[in-house]
Amino acid sequence: MGRPAGTRLGIDLGGTKIAGIVLDRDGRTVADTRVAAPRGDYGATVEAVAALVLELEGMAGTPCTVGIGMPGSLSPATGLVRNANSHWLNGQPFGADLTRRLGRPLRIENDANCLAVSEAIDGAGAGARVVWAVILGTGVGSGIAIDGRVLTGRTGIAGEWGHGPLPYPRDDERPGPDCYCGRRGCIETWLAGPGLAADYGRRHGAPLSAEAIVSAARAGAAEAQETLARHLDRLGRAAAQVINLLDPDVVVIGGGLSRIPELIDGLPAAIAPHIFSDAFDTPVRASLHGDASGVRGAAWLWEAEPV
Repeated sequence: MGRPAGTRLGIDLGGTKIAGIVLDRDGRTVADTRVAAPRGDYGATVEAVAALVLELEGMAGTPCTVGIGMPGSLSPATGLVRNANSHWLNGQPFGADLTRRLGRPLRIENDANCLAVSEAIDGAGAGARVVWAVILGTGVGSGIAIDGRVLTGRTGIAGEWGHGPLPYPRDDERPGPDCYCGRRGCIETWLAGPGLAADYGRRHGAPLSAEAIVSAARAGAAEAQETLARHLDRLGRAAAQVINLLDPDVVVIGGGLSRIPELIDGLPAAIAPHIFSDAFDTPVRASLHGDASGVRGAAWLWEAEPV
């Protein structure tokens, strides 16, 4: 189908909010807004996304191409949503329903893929050929961009990282915490923000939020410093496994935990011992666009066709 006229519109469908943006052809923001996500209600989610698209087009004063970033992905076999931690989306024909509701072609990608595209085109990975973009937030995921285009893979799961096992587990890391996917010890259960809080709680009796752990560590609290050190070690082991396979030109970290400089600055040294090479100098950078990376990447989807 032909490309709609106008500028680029992106939607980032999250578990608690739906963000939208319109970019001009040079990547400048024309309009942006966000609304609360209707948690647990699939039909209301479709309507909320459609209404936000129409509102943004009204703000921009022009029809736009529309890209959607979402948790999970659309199965190429069934067209239904799978693997979304926003569980009310799973098993639903989200792409077909939203396309019918808006009456136009859409591009829909996993939110980590949108992060990768955004940061590869004009973010922390700009100019790099292969960008591995990692989300560390309430969940864990990643996306891969090659020459600014998202790598989806044969079955649409390229970059799925959060639901493999933690590499080189220590005795006290087996079998690992329960995961919503039905397995135990997934990378996400260790490296997501709630995993960081839970790790502190297992060791010290009561959980602290990730933000509180960071604040306590900076204030010199030994228990919090040890928790951050364990987290960094696990992140290094898990990231090295992907780097050994993909050998990207840059690693970009997004999500809420990317705002912890200690993790970004310390990650190369945590990765290096596990790299199957005589040298490791791959840059590790926080996402340039921060919380806007996902929605910007969704807007760029029409310029960055999948490979």
